[in-house]
Amino acid sequence: MSLAIFVPKRVLFEQQALDYPLGKELYERFQSAGVPVSMISSHNRVTGVPGRTPAEAYREAKATLVVGVRRTLKLQTCKPSAHFQLPLVTSCPGMCEYCYLQTTLGRRPYIRVYVNLDEILAAAQREIEARAPAVTVFEGAATSDPLPVERYTGALARTIGFFGRNQLGRFRFVTKFTDVDSLLNANHNGHTRFRFSLNTDRVIRTYEHATPTARERVAAAARVTGAGYPIGFLIAPIFLDGDWRGEYGALLDDLHAALPGRAAGEDITFELIAHRFTARAKANIRAVFPSSTLPLDEGERRFKFGQFGYGKYVYPEERIREAKEFFLEAIAARFPGGRVEYFV
Repeated sequence: MSLAIFVPKRVLFEQQALDYPLGKELYERFQSAGVPVSMISSHNRVTGVPGRTPAEAYREAKATLVVGVRRTLKLQTCKPSAHFQLPLVTSCPGMCEYCYLQTTLGRRPYIRVYVNLDEILAAAQREIEARAPAVTVFEGAATSDPLPVERYTGALARTIGFFGRNQLGRFRFVTKFTDVDSLLNANHNGHTRFRFSLNTDRVIRTYEHATPTARERVAAAARVTGAGYPIGFLIAPIFLDGDWRGEYGALLDDLHAALPGRAAGEDITFELIAHRFTARAKANIRAVFPSSTLPLDEGERRFKFGQFGYGKYVYPEERIREAKEFFLEAIAARFPGGRVEYFV
């Protein structure tokens, strides 16, 4: 089956999710399809996902869909990319060894979708009104990749339509996946920036398991650009080892060649994040991916506190300066109208 299509092995329903139309629809849909379904008391306390080892439990969690009600409707801030997070989904079916959610979700990162989308969008509307007449930007992928479950929830399409009608709200999300066709005709009105997470062929092949190739993501980005969306690219995490200049230069060459001609000279954004890890993430990675070749030697990094209070290990400052100079020059040469929003 295509990596763009996520089909869960099991679906767990929070009882209150059945009080919402989408919850009932999904329950009937998965039952009819023969997918095992069961009930749980809370989407925050999931038990019963199989797995005798940490690695097996992780894989089974990535194949588990939990349908729940989002109760925390106070939206968190989202620096540096947006004003607020917009929690449509939590986690994703991709199995990237380096994923920063190793720190927050731990070894059982089951996928959660929320059926009370109207309430979530109402919370966004309150924040928009509170900041008026300023424009407020919301990030839809801070703790997830929402595209793989879009075929079940329709949450992205509804959210894109909501912001398309809203003059003071903007939406952005990022994905590694390619099942974009259902969103190409959405009434985005230029208010949603559709972004793709990219990396080199070597990084994707080695570390980004169960995700589409770079070429497939770039092809999907070309379709999205053709639909008139503002487009952006998240190149992350950037690994500064081997022939990293040649590999990332080739990635940018492929991107430039694949996009419609107008994209090279017009509004296109880049977000650049160098590889980093936390002590907790390292422990989880070692348990879940015991043969991982990720560079996780603290002696080769410097320690830095993050915005959420925990420390992380990042590249030395001189290496970051070197990489930043390379990417700024490489992007400017290929995308003269492009904008690098940040390099961290």
